[in-house]
Amino acid sequence: MLYGKYRYKCWNFNYLAVGKSFPMLTRNSLSLLLWFLFDGGLLTPLLSQQPPQISSLKQKENVIITMPGRRSTAQRVKRGWVWNQFFVLEEYMGSEPQYVGKLHSDLDKGVGSVKYTLLGDGAGAIFTIDDTTGDIHAIKSLDREEKAFYTLRAQAVDIVTGKPVEPESEFIIKVQDINDNEPKFLDGPYVANVPEMSPVGIIRTALPNMDREIKEQYQVLIQAKDMGGQLGGLAGTTTVNITLTDVNDNPPRFPKSIFHLKVPEASSVGSAIGRIRAVDPDFGRNAEIEYNIVPGDGGNMFDIKTDEDTQEGLIFLRKPLDFETKKAYTFKVEAANVHLDHRFNSVGPFKDIATVKINVLDVDEPPVFSKPFYTMEVYEDTPVGTIIGAVTAQDLDVGTSLVRYSIDANGDSENNFLVDANEGTVATNALLDRESTLQYNISIIASKVNNPHLTSLVKIIINVLDINEFPPEVFVPYEISVCETAKAGQIIQIIGAIDRDMSPAGQAFFFREPPEASANPNFTIHDFKNNTAGIQAQRHGYSRRQKEFYLLPVVVEDSNYPIQSSTSTLTIHVCRCDSKGVVLSCNAEAIFLPVGLSTGALIAILLCIIILLVIVVLYVALRRQKKKDALMTSKEDIRDNVIHYDDEGGGEEDTQAFDIGALRNPKVIEDHKCRRDIKPEHLCLPRQKPPAEFNTDIRDFINERLQEHDADPNAPPYDSLATYAYEGTGSVAETLSSIESQSNEIEQEYDFLSDWGPHFKSLAEIFGENFNPEKVT
Repeated sequence: MLYGKYRYKCWNFNYLAVGKSFPMLTRNSLSLLLWFLFDGGLLTPLLSQQPPQISSLKQKENVIITMPGRRSTAQRVKRGWVWNQFFVLEEYMGSEPQYVGKLHSDLDKGVGSVKYTLLGDGAGAIFTIDDTTGDIHAIKSLDREEKAFYTLRAQAVDIVTGKPVEPESEFIIKVQDINDNEPKFLDGPYVANVPEMSPVGIIRTALPNMDREIKEQYQVLIQAKDMGGQLGGLAGTTTVNITLTDVNDNPPRFPKSIFHLKVPEASSVGSAIGRIRAVDPDFGRNAEIEYNIVPGDGGNMFDIKTDEDTQEGLIFLRKPLDFETKKAYTFKVEAANVHLDHRFNSVGPFKDIATVKINVLDVDEPPVFSKPFYTMEVYEDTPVGTIIGAVTAQDLDVGTSLVRYSIDANGDSENNFLVDANEGTVATNALLDRESTLQYNISIIASKVNNPHLTSLVKIIINVLDINEFPPEVFVPYEISVCETAKAGQIIQIIGAIDRDMSPAGQAFFFREPPEASANPNFTIHDFKNNTAGIQAQRHGYSRRQKEFYLLPVVVEDSNYPIQSSTSTLTIHVCRCDSKGVVLSCNAEAIFLPVGLSTGALIAILLCIIILLVIVVLYVALRRQKKKDALMTSKEDIRDNVIHYDDEGGGEEDTQAFDIGALRNPKVIEDHKCRRDIKPEHLCLPRQKPPAEFNTDIRDFINERLQEHDADPNAPPYDSLATYAYEGTGSVAETLSSIESQSNEIEQEYDFLSDWGPHFKSLAEIFGENFNPEKVT
């Protein structure tokens, strides 16, 4: 239960802590009234294990916490161990510890049987408790801005047994705020931009139509007070720097109505010749100006552009100036804002116009030629010193000066031309040849007498004209030929003409026969009147057997002056052609070939014949060599058994290395053969056979070989008997050799070639009965 007498004492202590603050005294009085209501049983505190959410009035109270003892279940009792919040003032500066509150249990009869303990946040270090009375004090000055509340736990135990008489519970001690901090501006000083001529805002403008062009920067001091500005409250200040931003409320204006400029007449096209400027008090993009030339007199000679850095108008020269032609120009220039603000259209047009006058200054200039370039013509082989043309240059300045002429050595390194220094006439200085050089490019320099450094140069193109000095010549692209089957009136060849003279377009050539050959019965010339002519046959058929070629003189002449002509003799070959007129052969040795056989075909046939003859000769030679080998009696007979003893083979018993069975008479059949080159171990009796036909050649050969072996000390120790049969006289197959034949190759029949077609018919005739080998070779 709560005790009223202590409550009064408690609030009296809190009043001394807060001093003479009138608002705090009022709040404490209200809290005292509420405690009386609780003590009389009119109000009951809420029960909670967590920090309770109470009204702002209850948060200002310090209460005595009681702990009721055990009672019978039938009796209605109040919860004795009830926790509420304690409050303590921050920044306490008293000499004694600050009293916070009191803990009390209903089981404490005041005889010292109950002991109170305090645990938790700040227990012992910041807050202490009297373990007998339960009084809680704060022993340190607290700052709410550092820590606003502390959470602690209270315990009541029996002092004898040490056992809890009440369950442990948690409570909060809140630090009450006092006005010890003045208001502070976190981000000061502040910077603000306000467009000029702006309507009201949070920070209001005090003057209407504030103009940036008059004053751009403002500094405002702002103060903030707490406690609603009441007496005793604290205050903080900050500075706000306000800049008026620009708007396009001013048009550009030229500082003067007329601008005078002076420009030398020698100024190059595209160069800047002057500057003008319009003034705009605005800033940035609002001050950007665009300049334009107002169409009128002289405006087409100049152009104007805006300098992005200075906003000036740069005047450029579009065309060359000439003081002698025009000495002054006048035109108007308009300056206007690029970015307009339509809110200020009432101010007036945002543009201005000024007049520009340009005076052209005279400059001492070089002479000026009458033409940008000159073209001249001269005939080749013109005599040296002949005048071919003239150039003219004048000094157009006010003080006219004489002009002198000279040839630029770089353009006439061979010194082919001369120029008169006073008159400007150009003459030849060498004989010119069109066939060598068609055109010359030279330069003439004109300089002023009173200022030789002022010079000008002009190009001269000199074309060399051709004279007819070379006669034309007949041009034949191919060899001229006529078919044996040509008909009268047939054009067999087209001819043209060439001329070493470089004739101009339209040059004409004429073709004819000389008077002495006008009655040619074989060929004539037909002029087509287009610089070409045709060779025309005069009769039907030409024979190579009678005449292989014909000569035809042709006269060609040109149309230039003087007329030149030449006579050329053409050779016309008579050739064999196919049915389509294609030439097959024009060679003289080909007249023996049948019609339709070309030279290539003839060569192929002759090669085939030569190859066949070579094969036949080789075959005959081999046959004769075989026959000669059959009759050999020298030691070079390859049919002997040659035994080598320089290897680890079969030794001297090896006689099977050479098989001579192929040389034996096929009629001779031996069923049993014995080796003849070793010592016989038993008698080998050959089977009986009919004696061979007597042949003295074989007998003599065998006797000679036997004698040679008997006299040879290096021969094997035993005889080697072999049968040397051959296909000679008495052979079943008889002889196949043509060596002893009475016939020869000349008697061979070649009539079968006629059956191979018309292309081989002539070959059959050549190798037939009338064949003469001397003609072939």
